[in-house]
Amino acid sequence: MSTAPLNVQAYRASLLHFHADPAFDERAHAWHEDGLLVVEDGKVKAAGDYARLAATLPPGLEPVDYRGKVITPGFIDTHLHYPQTDMIASPAPGLLPWLETYTFPTERRFEDPAHARSTAEFFLDELLRCGTTTAVVYCTVHPGSVDAFFEASEARGLRMVAGKVLMDRHCPDFLRDLEGDLGQSEALINKWHKRGRSLYAITPRFAPTSTEAQLKLTGELAAQYPDTFIQTHVSENKDECRWVGELFPQARSYLDVYERYGLMRPRALFGHCIWLDDEDFARMAATGSAAAVCPTSNLFLGSGLFDFERADGAKALLSLGTDVGAGTSFSMLQTMNEAYKVARLKGSYLPALRMFYLATLGAARSMRLEDSIGSFAQGREADFVVLDPKATPLMERRTSHCNSLEELLFALALLGDDRTVEATYSGGNRVHGRGK
Repeated sequence: MSTAPLNVQAYRASLLHFHADPAFDERAHAWHEDGLLVVEDGKVKAAGDYARLAATLPPGLEPVDYRGKVITPGFIDTHLHYPQTDMIASPAPGLLPWLETYTFPTERRFEDPAHARSTAEFFLDELLRCGTTTAVVYCTVHPGSVDAFFEASEARGLRMVAGKVLMDRHCPDFLRDLEGDLGQSEALINKWHKRGRSLYAITPRFAPTSTEAQLKLTGELAAQYPDTFIQTHVSENKDECRWVGELFPQARSYLDVYERYGLMRPRALFGHCIWLDDEDFARMAATGSAAAVCPTSNLFLGSGLFDFERADGAKALLSLGTDVGAGTSFSMLQTMNEAYKVARLKGSYLPALRMFYLATLGAARSMRLEDSIGSFAQGREADFVVLDPKATPLMERRTSHCNSLEELLFALALLGDDRTVEATYSGGNRVHGRGK
């Protein structure tokens, strides 16, 4: 009869996690080919070599055997839209017509709480199927869309960030936000922020859909609640940038619009950031704001290529986002795949180690959550994903003769997708498993 305490679990596999950015530190990662991850009360107790840690396990505790597989911290997706789940892969010649034709009519349906609930359920299950345990999520202008999302994530015990979209101009009347004092947003902050594992993001959609009055109020709300998140879009495509220049002629740049209203600070996440200049990236680094790079979306809409070298030159905080539904996959592995190609087309090189960092600890640092998630440091929340290098015949054939960790991770990123995810754990609980 086992005498192991019920609140301790252990998992044997190859372990990968990070303590620094591989772009700036040659010893940024920890790799344990035969490793052991020990979890107690939903948090990491220890992670390291099996030979060293096995003797420390409580009597009778048998590790879950994932040998031949790779365990990493759960993937973190820093930019996506749950209401756009049903319009993924919708054709359009560019961002602005895509919004008018598909996005706004799709988001109108979220005035129906039942539709919001069913979409949130599917959306979260899809994230978990792809190994994503934390995401920074746009809801709609409807407060009920936020409630539906957090209720579904809370039921799964997930660390999630989300917020009600703010827009009061240049949008259909049926989505126009008439919340003059942002009272609905403040009520949602008080209801959901730091309730369990839920966190709130103040969410102006993007500068063109907010009046200056709304942006001013948004900045004031952000100052009143400094530990909330801010999420919005910036410099996604050239037409949008020209439009912002016409609407805000006093601003030096698109990004400067947000800084003028107090929306650049730690925990501020800006989607895309394709057409930023050196001064913009310097301002991001100085304010502690972060870029959410969305390669599949940027390629799909033809928006442009993110400049990793320029961002790294300023040491700006970076992470990866799927940007569903302009992004064409929920999978962070597929997002790494496209990020690598974007970097090559821009003339730079993105190693696999860096891609895995950006999807784990890099994202956690961008969110100022590195003390909670993103690594296997002791005391971190036990969110992790089990990856199978033999998930498909092609992957099995390729990974059977990898000569380095970089080759193995590169094959996972370039050939992997949801089929690669053997299991997903959140807070130490298995929330997805193949065949489950």
